[in-house]
Amino acid sequence: MQRILITGGLGQVGSYLVDRFHEDNEVVVVDNHSSTTREDVPENVEVVKIDIQDDVSDLVKNSDILIHTAAQISVARSMQEPFFDAQNNVMGTLNLLEAAREADLERFVYFSSAAVYGDPIEVPIREEHPQDPHSPYGASKLAGEKYCLMYNRAYGLPTVCIRPFNIYSPRQDPSNPYSGVISKFMERVRNSQNPIAFGDGEQTRDFISVHDIVDMVELVIDKEEAVGEVFNAATGKSTTINELASIVIELFGKDVEIEHKEPLAGDIRHSVADISKAEELGFVPKVGLKQGLEEFLKI
Repeated sequence: MQRILITGGLGQVGSYLVDRFHEDNEVVVVDNHSSTTREDVPENVEVVKIDIQDDVSDLVKNSDILIHTAAQISVARSMQEPFFDAQNNVMGTLNLLEAAREADLERFVYFSSAAVYGDPIEVPIREEHPQDPHSPYGASKLAGEKYCLMYNRAYGLPTVCIRPFNIYSPRQDPSNPYSGVISKFMERVRNSQNPIAFGDGEQTRDFISVHDIVDMVELVIDKEEAVGEVFNAATGKSTTINELASIVIELFGKDVEIEHKEPLAGDIRHSVADISKAEELGFVPKVGLKQGLEEFLKI
């Protein structure tokens, strides 16, 4: 049994990590309750209400594995408050790394973002693709990556960075203005409203189920060759927004149709990951998009 510390453990991804690991491990959640207060935390999971910028040294020192999902995740808020974004995503991460430097961790898993790439020069996007973030959020996540990789080289800390593309799960809050297109489509179609696409709907995205993300975390914890590396976390399959809308409408069997509005300024046209590096590690995305979306019907 290992002691696993999960930052942001009440959030979308963190909560699924808790669900996966708590039965066979001692799981401790660090969360400042800023975006969620999950009610159904398993009884054997300790929840510590603390910010990652606070003194977390004892919590980290008593852990075997640290999975860092806590972050300021709003691109829009980062544009309005870049200093706030950096405090959370850069200084918060650095605070954890410093605590980890004095600990004896087996793994430090850092959640980055595909936002580090900016506008793709070519697709599918490989990890070596130029990183040119277009927002303070993308820049702060990239800075966190660089710190993690440096701590591996300079201090021997066993860090791994993963860059998720478009994660989805039923725990995304559709009322949150920062939620992804899937939760918004699901909510509208469920209520017999037209799903809204900005532009012609032919822009593509790489949608990955949170369950596949959790699989990847398990993999990078298990594999020594993952240490000091960065991995795209995606399916390697592109889906147009129009295709996504059609699947959602079919699932609910509603008499609605996709509604198009003016394109969003700065919207990336095509985004799909090259996941060959993760596949070489043993990663296999298991949840197809339609199968993953069917899970939303159960809530």
